[in-house]
Amino acid sequence: MFRHMFVEKQIEVCALGQHIAMSAHKARRVIDQIRGRSYEETLMILELMPYRACYPILKLVYSAGANASYSMGSNEANLIISKAEVNEGTTVKKLKPRARGRSYPIKRPTCHITIEVKDLSLPKYVPRDFLKYEPRCKKKCTDATYPNMNNIYGHVYMNGGVWDKK
Repeated sequence: MFRHMFVEKQIEVCALGQHIAMSAHKARRVIDQIRGRSYEETLMILELMPYRACYPILKLVYSAGANASYSMGSNEANLIISKAEVNEGTTVKKLKPRARGRSYPIKRPTCHITIEVKDLSLPKYVPRDFLKYEPRCKKKCTDATYPNMNNIYGHVYMNGGVWDKK
């Protein structure tokens, strides 16, 4: 009955770092220490830990806090690290020349780090403004196709791209 009277509000913001030059195993060792902690406590922990993985993770935590204060207007004292995950990225493979014409492979692993912060002071649901217009269709229909008589391939989009796929 009251489902249509409230709207879910965004209370989580994330920061994503891709192709960071370190193995995912070494980054997970640091990420496991900060998951679920407050924003300010996380900054102190990362500045004092002796690992090389702390610096890119510290930059991502700063970025996530800046995203939260910009997009939601939240105070950094109310933020917690709700989700922090590390995924393996691509591996850069090189060959190192060795003696007698041989070569050894060198693998340089990369990882993708995602840090999501949540504001505890903001309510998850807010009352719906019934005077505000909300369209039924969520998709934005911006490109329309028109037949082009000069083109042998078929239709041309309004932005000029050729559509010639089957």
